Amino acid sequence: MNSTRLIVCCALSFLFLVPSAFAQVARMEMHAFVSTTISDQQFLSGERGGTPVILAGELRLPRPGSERFPTVVLVHGSGGVSGGVDSWARFLNELGVATFVLDAFTGRGLVTVSADQAKLGRLNMIADAYRALELLSKHPRIDPQRIAVMGFSRGGQAALYSSLKRFQRLHLAPALSFAAYVVFYPDCQTTYADGDDVAEKPIRIYSGAADDYNPPAACRPYVERLQKAGRDVRLTEYPDAHHVFDSPATKVPTQSPQSQTVRRCRLEEVEGRIINSDTKEVFTYEDPCVERGPTLGYNEKAAREVREAVKQFVTATLKVK
Repeated sequence: MNSTRLIVCCALSFLFLVPSAFAQVARMEMHAFVSTTISDQQFLSGERGGTPVILAGELRLPRPGSERFPTVVLVHGSGGVSGGVDSWARFLNELGVATFVLDAFTGRGLVTVSADQAKLGRLNMIADAYRALELLSKHPRIDPQRIAVMGFSRGGQAALYSSLKRFQRLHLAPALSFAAYVVFYPDCQTTYADGDDVAEKPIRIYSGAADDYNPPAACRPYVERLQKAGRDVRLTEYPDAHHVFDSPATKVPTQSPQSQTVRRCRLEEVEGRIINSDTKEVFTYEDPCVERGPTLGYNEKAAREVREAVKQFVTATLKVK
């Protein structure tokens, strides 16, 4: 077999073995929408002020026609929209689910906040996700009753706490709610007022047992409280898996020396402010409990298992046809 035929054969084999790499969607739309940049204190007090900002998101519709699709809003982490987020969008599109990749950074002039989390109040991305939900609920190809949110790291924190009924009353249009909350390796270090009063919708949290960026140990007592309150919440921990275990961009575990982590902090909301529970002072990223240098790393086995778990959960919960 000559070299040309060998290349063609290998290319065809690759196409059949990895069809997802070349998956297509029927339509892609870019949508701009207005959100606001506010402090965490403003968010917690329910202020509607702040600085208006125009954000954008990419909507992908998996099939042509006139049917209304179940949809997942994807909320990125501290590094912005990544290839890992894109791979999840493609995966969901193949299941017949529309996706809306939210970019919370570019419109604010941000690229990354990993080394300086104070650049953007952490609760802003909850409000951004709500604005995306309001936008999509009016789209003629989207079923407003079947819109879920999926978030990663900082975006996972936003996805998790967007379920709080109090936050929804303060910042979301009435009668709207996400149909499900899919949460990857979130920061669970903060206890919010009325934080156990969440929407009666399923919540799934996926974390790596070896995650030293946002350790899952902080999520366990929260999940237990929600379960005792009768909520449909589950935490799955994958052995030997680090932060971003689902993203193959980081092939082997690698330290991120400048990334800030609050893994040693205990935080709580007191009178509309986030307080360091140890110092009883308003928390800042200058507090001694803030550390740097967490580990990031892909885990093939955990990534494969979590994709199957998400597939089963999303198709059942959003009634994917």
